[in-house]
Amino acid sequence: MKPAAFEYAAPKSVAEALALKTRYGEDAKYLAGGQSLIPAMNFRVMQPTALIDLNGLSELAFINGDGDELRIGALTRYSAVEHSPLVAERLPLAVEVVKHIAHPQIRNRGTLGGSLAHADPAAEMPVLLTTLSGRVRAESARGSRWIAAADFMLGPFTTILEPDEMLVEIALPTLPPGVGAAFQEVSRRHGDYALLGAAATLSLGTDGTIAAARLVFLNAGDTPKVAGLATTQLIGQTPSAELFATAAQAVDGDIEPMGTLHASPDYQHHLARVLARRVLARAAERAQAQPVA
Repeated sequence: MKPAAFEYAAPKSVAEALALKTRYGEDAKYLAGGQSLIPAMNFRVMQPTALIDLNGLSELAFINGDGDELRIGALTRYSAVEHSPLVAERLPLAVEVVKHIAHPQIRNRGTLGGSLAHADPAAEMPVLLTTLSGRVRAESARGSRWIAAADFMLGPFTTILEPDEMLVEIALPTLPPGVGAAFQEVSRRHGDYALLGAAATLSLGTDGTIAAARLVFLNAGDTPKVAGLATTQLIGQTPSAELFATAAQAVDGDIEPMGTLHASPDYQHHLARVLARRVLARAAERAQAQPVA
């Protein structure tokens, strides 16, 4: 199929892009990588009146270290994150997550900002942002504001962004010594949408017990799902396979998988328990490999 008719604009600056969005209204869409938007348009699931092509805005493609955060431009391609020495050094979890996204051809075009603004609950970037308690910066003709990860996604394909706002920057906290992180997902074939996925961070105290933990699932509900019931059981405990297996049994109370064509909700619950054990154990191993000084 082919998309419905639309107008096209290619702004040369963020200010021009924002002015165009104000001119065309909320039925206009920003075009970044187009890996989600264009297929939706071809199937006429989405029929924007105008496309505002952001690919000429090189100022939105960057990766910078800023204190204890990585600051990443919204137009940064997945492949840039995947192959960045700075990201590999400061936040290897981001590299691990990005490598699970589709295929190299998609990662060469898809952007971090596009994925987050699309807000697909089966996507990897919203889970990374949520796991790290990151934040995003939105800009409009009215000004700029930072939005916490916990406030950003409201539901499937729905964010708190106003119609005249553009997501321009992502801030991801880096992980200090003593904190390990891991990500895994299960799909029918490599590159397919995940049937379910999980990310974890785990912090060890100087005595080797768990000081803090975070466990977040993708495709387990209408937004990334934080498994607070499971991680509460870990605090003050010594990492072990038995501990993680017990904690994994509690994730059912925190997730609401809706099922997919290839996975029933019951199977997704099973995957959540399996992946919880795996990512918590791997995060603990990585934390132990770089103890707090």
